[in-house]
Formats: sequence, structure tokens, C-alpha cells
Amino acid sequence: MNRARSELFANVGGALTTQTKHFDAIIIGSGQAGNPLAAALAAAGKTVAVIESTNVGGTCVNDGCTPTKTIIASAEVAYLAGRAADYGVEVGTVRTDLARVRERKREIVAKSRANNEKRLETTTGISLIRGIGSFAGPRMVAVALNDGASATLEAEWIFINTGLRNHVPDIPGLNAVAHLDNVSIMELDAVPEHLVVLGGGYIGVEFAQMFRRFGSRVTMVHSKPHLLEREDADIAAEVRKILEEDGIEIILSAEAVAVWPHSGGGVELDVRVDGVVRKVAGSHILLAAGRQPNTEALNAAAAGIDLDEHGFVRVNERLETSAPGVYGLGDVKGGPAFTHISYDDFRIIRSNLIDGEHRTTTGRPVPYTVFMDPELGRIGLTEEQAREQGLKIKVAKMPMTSVARAGEMARTRGLMKMVIDEETGQILGAAVLGLWGGETASLIQVAMMGKLPYTTLRDGIFSHPTLAESLNNLLQKLE
Repeated sequence: MNRARSELFANVGGALTTQTKHFDAIIIGSGQAGNPLAAALAAAGKTVAVIESTNVGGTCVNDGCTPTKTIIASAEVAYLAGRAADYGVEVGTVRTDLARVRERKREIVAKSRANNEKRLETTTGISLIRGIGSFAGPRMVAVALNDGASATLEAEWIFINTGLRNHVPDIPGLNAVAHLDNVSIMELDAVPEHLVVLGGGYIGVEFAQMFRRFGSRVTMVHSKPHLLEREDADIAAEVRKILEEDGIEIILSAEAVAVWPHSGGGVELDVRVDGVVRKVAGSHILLAAGRQPNTEALNAAAAGIDLDEHGFVRVNERLETSAPGVYGLGDVKGGPAFTHISYDDFRIIRSNLIDGEHRTTTGRPVPYTVFMDPELGRIGLTEEQAREQGLKIKVAKMPMTSVARAGEMARTRGLMKMVIDEETGQILGAAVLGLWGGETASLIQVAMMGKLPYTTLRDGIFSHPTLAESLNNLLQKLE
């Protein structure tokens, strides 16, 4: 019997009987907020139960950041190998061994997952419990253990960190055909002949370009008028231009109305565009049209926990749910679904419950990067958001063709854009769609955190030739 089971059960007269086990804290889900919180609580002398039904580490480690960025790296190598002649380098035919790409991904994920597991299993005060947790009442959790047994736990503090999963849209015929999601597509061992991507958000864009670089024909079908609908129209248009240059077919403002098995194998998607139904046939279809919370099994009502109309856990600015002592962490509470936001949720809880501080989510920045190539790094307000708020702004914009470092590396696609408060000179936001755009956007974010006026970056001395140096030229182009 392992340590977690031995703590939960007592062997009485040869029979295995359940007990109600008390902990100081229970964390349901071992994602990027729950794991560091467990360690912090244990370091503070608390006893912690971490309930996990599948793989330790949450979406980021197992199905999100770690595996996707690993595969994207392979796709970039394939892309650059195909462009070798542009750099004066002669190579042979470029071919993707997707089974080896998958194996590399699995190796990196397994190492990261093992590190997470080891920390939980070897930290004094933490019990890692394998099973599905659901509320049995206020501050009480019933666990259906993976081995078929059950247990009941109670604690003063309970943290919900169960994350999201891929949303399966309600399209007639979809259940009758094989379809991929963000998890299963990374387990393919052969490159799809023609991948149809349903959805034009961050996940759809990354996978579409990834598989195009591996050699698939790719068609994107998106219901909105432009890709990445949260971005300014000019940024979204540039993203579309880049993807189409890569050979990706993009169909916008398209309503998926039916899915059929294709007579020659694969799938056929009926889409309505401008009132006309057209057919899109492919060998594989990827569903990338949104995410939904893992809350069905929680029995949230038993503890008085409010969910919104989409099933997300409702929380206030201190991450408190409607039930005393119960908190929502990470993606399951709705809002920005990024690992760094989940980790900051942990820091808020640590500050408030362990350190006695009063941190909230109010006003925190939400940076993110879309890991297409070139990257789209984002921080702060878009131009559209700033104008909607009635702010007086100036906008600086420059193509990446004007960036020396990008030219030297023959990676000049994209543009840089910064939004400035006209009255204060403060930087309100930026989008960097260009070579290593996430890194440059992070540099801009540091300036925003320090409340530096844009002139500090405009007049700064940066080493040449670096991407940071491009901020000098960008900020001399204010409209």
C-alpha cells in the first residue's frame, strides 16, 4: 500500500475500511497553480492532499506548453531546412519523421512530469492521491480512487485547480467521424495529408502552421471575420498574410453546418459562407474552437459553490468562491487561460493565506505570446481597446523589414506596434509580431512595470544589432 493510501485507510480485522481524513488543505488538480501552492503550504507546516486523476502537472506540462512548444521547435527546424538555400546552404530533401518528433515530445514531457511528481511525492506534508475528487459538503471532498476504492477528506481550505479541456462543438455528424483535439493530434505518427483546422484562435494558428511545415496541406475554417479576434485588425491581417504565404488556406466568417465521412476516406466539412454552403474535404480534422472547464465531476452545489453559465468557477478578486474556505485557481475560473496567470494565482493565495497580505487580481497585467512563426508577443491594451476607452493615444508602427537583426537573419515577416498615452507618455500596450516577438514584448512590459515613459525606450542605448535596438526606430514613428 502506498503512502497516500496508508494515510487514508485503516486495516481493521483484515478488511479495508474508509476513514474521513483531515488535512489543513485539499487541492483538486495538480496544475501550475496547485503544485507550487502545495509546496508552499507544506513549507508553512500545513498538511496538504493533492488529488489528481491523471497526470501530474496539469495542461501545461502534459498537453499544452511543454509538448506543443517542443513540437513547434521541430517544425521550425523543418522550415529553416527548407529555406537553407536562402542562407547559401545546400541540403537534401527535407522529410519529417513524425514518429521521432512525437518520441522527442514524449521524452521531454515525461521528464517534466516526473520532476513534478517527485516534488509532490517526496515533500513532507504532501499526500498525492490518485483519483477524482467531488464535493460531499462544505469543506468535504469525496475521492473515487483510481484503484476502485474511495475516501473522504476534509479541510479548512480547499482549492479547485481542475483546468480546461478541448470543447467539442455541436455540429451534426461530428460524432460519426474521427476527429482530433489538441492532445490526440500530438500523438500522430504520420503527417496528415490534408489537415482541416476548425478554429482560428491561438491553438488553431499554432497547429495549422506547425503541420503545414511538416508537409501537410492545411485548411483553416474560422467563424469570425478575422483570425485571433482579440487582436487589432491590422495585426490579425498580418497573421493571415503570413499563414497564407506559408501555403495555408483560410476560410473566414464560416459556419460549420455538418460533417460527413468522405467517400475517399477522411472527412468532409460543410461550411456556410455568405449564405452559400461549400464543402471542405480533408484527411483529418482538428477541433480547435474553444475550451471548456473540468467542473462536471465536482458536485459544486454540494459545497455551495457557484458556477457560471459555461461551468466556470465564479471567484472574486481574491480568488474566493461563494463557499467559505474554497478558492478557484488557474483556467477553471475563466479569464485568461495562461500558465503564468495560473502561477500568479498561486502567488496571490500564498500572499494572502500564508504571508498575511492582501493581494488581488485587480489590475494585473496579462502578457501572452502566440507561438506561431514569427511569434506574436502581446502586453497591455490594443489600439482598439484604448480608443474604446476614450483615451487620447499615439500609435507607433513599423514593419520587421526595418529591423536590422531580422534582416540579417532573413526573418523579416511581421510588424511591431506600440500604443502610447498622448497626455502622459506612458506605454499602454504593444504587439510584436516578429522574430522572437515574445521576448521583445517582455522587454516592453518591463518598461511598463517601471512606469517608464516611451521616450526612455526611444532614447535608450541598446547593443547593436539586437531586437531591443528596434525600439529606438519604432518609437520615432509615432502617428
